[in-house]
Amino acid sequence: MKLGSKVIVGNWKMYKTVTEAIAFVDALLPKISNYKESVLLAVPFTALWPLHEKCKNTPLEIGAQTMNSAEEGAFTGEIAGRMLKEAGASFVLLGHSERRRLSGETDSVIHKKVERALEDNLLPIVCVGETLEERKEGRSEEVLERQLKSVFEGLKWKGDLLVAYEPVWAIGTGQTATPDIIDNIHAFIEEKVEALLGVKPRILYGGSANSANAPTLLAIPNVGGLLIGGASLDLESFLSIIENSHSFQ
Repeated sequence: MKLGSKVIVGNWKMYKTVTEAIAFVDALLPKISNYKESVLLAVPFTALWPLHEKCKNTPLEIGAQTMNSAEEGAFTGEIAGRMLKEAGASFVLLGHSERRRLSGETDSVIHKKVERALEDNLLPIVCVGETLEERKEGRSEEVLERQLKSVFEGLKWKGDLLVAYEPVWAIGTGQTATPDIIDNIHAFIEEKVEALLGVKPRILYGGSANSANAPTLLAIPNVGGLLIGGASLDLESFLSIIENSHSFQ
């Protein structure tokens, strides 16, 4: 996986059947065939293997949206990192706000998942972010520092390090944080992560990013890329964002 200076990660969430996923990738690959940097796409489990087979020797890297922290075991409905790896995933999203909210994932749970992902040779993309209530209370940095410390403390890190800042109040709402807020928060995250791990992270922004605001977001100095939700489901929208990212490489 070769990451450029601006990394684009699409997150399909619970959308697209295998047939729909293949059709999307079939249309996307010719458009990015000359790219030298990787574009990342987190897809449903069912689409991992067929898309992995299609994306061999292309710039498109296929990954998963979550995993269990155990190597294996009696965990009905769960999936292990080594299963994802065998199915063709090269990375995994961990700590996404929807997993925290809908599945009750705590910082300690996410820590264990990140640790397991590293052991299974998957690149973890770790998501952090504060709620609207926490922001209104002036606790953004406090919350982010707690999340980062809980997730990363004690880990040994080699290779790429991607952290996605997704302000919960800006996800799916059509709202985005201002460039100044994003720049300052990303600088804060970078400082805290580097102090914990001794590795400089690349910070992605993920909060209602789309083809219209991507140029503005990507131009922010401390933004190392974007985590795209709904806009990654539409081919033309996703492609526009990818093309914008390459103008900043």
